[in-house]
Amino acid sequence: MNFNEKMTENEKMTEVVETQTNTSGVDENKAMAVIAYILFFVPLLAGAHKESAYVKFHANQGCILFIVAVGIKIVSEIINMITRLTFSFMMSGSVIFGFVQGLIFLAWWLISMCVLVLAILGIINAVNGKMKQLPLIGKFTIIK
Repeated sequence: MNFNEKMTENEKMTEVVETQTNTSGVDENKAMAVIAYILFFVPLLAGAHKESAYVKFHANQGCILFIVAVGIKIVSEIINMITRLTFSFMMSGSVIFGFVQGLIFLAWWLISMCVLVLAILGIINAVNGKMKQLPLIGKFTIIK
C-alpha cells in the first residue's frame, strides 16, 4: 500500500480544494474574496457567495476566522475578569496581580497576532486565485 492509498477522505478533499484551478470567475471575484477576510458578511449580503464558489469558499474562511477571533476575545475577557476578582479579594495592588495581568495580556496579544497572520494568509491566497484552506481552522464549513 503506497502513501496515496493511506490518505483519508478528508485529506483527499483538502488536496482537491487546494489544487483546484478553475479560473472562470476567479479574476472577477478576487476583490470580493479579499473583502471576505476583512468583513466576512459583505459577500454574504451582496449575494456573491451564491454566484461564485470561489467567493463562497473565502467567505466561509473569513467567517470562521471571525468566529475564532470573537471566541478568543470572549475567553480572554472572562479570564481577565476572573483574575481581577480573585486578586482583588486576595491582595490589592500586588506585584503578582500585575505579573498575571501582564501574562494574560501577552498571551492575548500573541493569539491575536496569530489570527492576523491567518487573515493575511487568506488574503494572499484570495489575491493569488487559490482556494487553499487556512491552517488549523480552515477545515470547518459554515457557509454551505
